[in-house]
Amino acid sequence: MAETLDVSSMLPSKFEPKRGNRWVLMIEGVDAFICKTASRPKMKIEPIMIPFVNSKRYLAGKFEFEEMTMSLHDPIAPSGAQQVMEWIRLTFESVSGRAGYADFYKRDIQLKMLDPVGTVVELWDIRGAFITSSDFGELTYEDEKAIEIKLNIRFDNAVLQYWYIKLIEIFSKHSKLGAFLFILDCTT
Repeated sequence: MAETLDVSSMLPSKFEPKRGNRWVLMIEGVDAFICKTASRPKMKIEPIMIPFVNSKRYLAGKFEFEEMTMSLHDPIAPSGAQQVMEWIRLTFESVSGRAGYADFYKRDIQLKMLDPVGTVVELWDIRGAFITSSDFGELTYEDEKAIEIKLNIRFDNAVLQYWYIKLIEIFSKHSKLGAFLFILDCTT
């Protein structure tokens, strides 16, 4: 027998979506305001095939985070290029040919998604990040656009922190005023 859905179950609930322009990227040694674009963490799991008679079965294999991409504005002061090169020199110093210890060149990154009033609603803790490639941009006399620096970042681990959202959900179930007071308390 066919199921007929209730009208209220077909209507969307009110919600505020996360927006692609409400975020802050925090990297030690790089000013947050020069960050122009960033990708959120991407991950993949390689499947393992198990052949059996005339068919195949699959299991989850190794898990891997993919590289993160970002672009930075390159202001005159503070120089974005200088901030990036200082980080790269911790990995490899082109003048002396020396390589650096991972403890010095790997940095932790925080990607914070914000709500309309600036409260952090999603926090990615990205650990052990280092630059794998950098592109300091093309120059031409035919264009006057601002220069960007493009980076690819490899990292060891990323953890999505969602405890804050869970606490809001708990408070909002009990009282709208309680959730509002909780948010005000956390932002001060």
